[in-house]
Amino acid sequence: MVVIRLARGGANKRPFYNIVVADSRSRRDGSFIERLGFYNPMAAGGEQGLRVALDRVAYWAGVGAQLSPTVKRLVGEAKVQTAAPAA
Repeated sequence: MVVIRLARGGANKRPFYNIVVADSRSRRDGSFIERLGFYNPMAAGGEQGLRVALDRVAYWAGVGAQLSPTVKRLVGEAKVQTAAPAA
C-alpha cells in the first residue's frame, strides 16, 4: 500500500519533516516515491512553517494512497491557508 506520511529530518530537538509518498513497508526515513512538501514545527519569524503541493496530494489520494492522520491534519491546514487571503 502507498501512504502519504512524514519523514523526519533535522537535528536533535529541532525537528523538520518532509511530506512524502512512500510504500508502507519502507522505513520512516527510508526511500520514498515523491516529496510533496515540508512541515517545520519550529518555524519562527518569517520562516515558512508548512508547504504542501495540494494538487499532487489530490492526485495520489485519487490513485489510492492513504494519508496518515497527521498529514491529513496538515493538508487541512494548508487548504485553509490557501483559501484565506494573504494580509
